[in-house]
Amino acid sequence: MTLGVAETDVVLEGLADTRERTLDLTAPLSDAEVEAQHSPLMSPLAWDLAHIAAYEDLWLVHRYGDRPLLHEDLAATYDAFETPRSARGDIELLDRQGALEYLDEVRARTLEVIAQRGIGDGTLFELVIRHEHQHRETMLQTLQLARLESFAPAVPPDPRGPGGLTGLEPIEIPAGAAAIGAAAEGFAYDNERPRHMVSLPAFRIGRAPVTNATWRHFVEGGGYERRTLWSDEAWSWKEQYDITHPLHWSDDGHEWRMGQWVPLDPDKPVVHVSWFEADAFARAQGARLPTEFEWERAATWDQRTQSVRAPSAQHANLDQRAFGTQPVGAYPEGASPSGALGMLGDVWEWTSSDFHGYPGFRPHPYREYSEVFFGPDYKVLRGGSWATVRRVASATFRNWDLPQRRQIFSGVRLAWDA
Repeated sequence: MTLGVAETDVVLEGLADTRERTLDLTAPLSDAEVEAQHSPLMSPLAWDLAHIAAYEDLWLVHRYGDRPLLHEDLAATYDAFETPRSARGDIELLDRQGALEYLDEVRARTLEVIAQRGIGDGTLFELVIRHEHQHRETMLQTLQLARLESFAPAVPPDPRGPGGLTGLEPIEIPAGAAAIGAAAEGFAYDNERPRHMVSLPAFRIGRAPVTNATWRHFVEGGGYERRTLWSDEAWSWKEQYDITHPLHWSDDGHEWRMGQWVPLDPDKPVVHVSWFEADAFARAQGARLPTEFEWERAATWDQRTQSVRAPSAQHANLDQRAFGTQPVGAYPEGASPSGALGMLGDVWEWTSSDFHGYPGFRPHPYREYSEVFFGPDYKVLRGGSWATVRRVASATFRNWDLPQRRQIFSGVRLAWDA
């Protein structure tokens, strides 16, 4: 059933908004900076731009609009599985101008499809809008790794936090049943469904994510040298790459923040740490990482009403508001029903859980979105970061990555057995 004019306007606004934000990211950069592969972990930004165009053309113009692909000869080059990141700097790609023209041409085709047949139930359009938002967060990871002084967005003053929070303060969560996953109505990714009930024992979870000051104490206390804190795999990784502190920290107490070195703020959540580091840190505190089910219960369960209520994404450091983290506790009005602070925004939070489908999982609209990543190799992250948009961030959204990865905007929230 075709949606009405009002819903179509929402889709058109969403398409225009995400495109404007994407183009704003690359606007300050030179052609060479857009076209270079700054890290083997990441794509050239020009590849990301063309991939966004190819994805929109595939889903909205070809599969929904039933039209031929605009550039069938480019389909494999800009398919994330056909062309892995490590190869993207070694093959011929569209230059910046070519990628921008590709974006424009596809968007014109998409608008023609909408004018001809509307947006259907809107699901594929929402998929494409969110895909571009998520790729923009990936592009921000690239820009952070590249440490380009040319990309130095204006940053408003940080709001004031309450101070005194360390990430070691626990909140008690009683035992009980928890509704896990997205409800049947509305947009959600396949790995968020079906919603199901799980029974959890009592546990404690950090009131706030772990701060820079607390992590610095771990560094200065020899946490990266204490072999007993690290698994065999984690220790091997740490030794091989000489890991001694979070990514983007300097030895003189600074961190790289989008275009410049700034003093390390003790009250901000630590960011750019791997699952290996998070696990070792938790052991050092006599704690552990929460399971993703514990995380979701703490984020959504309201003890007073015995109901599910998500924290407010309107009161969180999301949407590149600050182009970096902000002091923990700066948005008390966005606390979860359990009283946990900052569960949405600032940093993705590692959990102890491997990435698997929920009971009754069905891939949609394509298997490669999440199912091919299921298994013990990938760990689940929850909550969103400062680079995540509100449209994407939710208490049921599941991110995932390899345990050694730390270019993502990832931090830590601790948990303890009751």
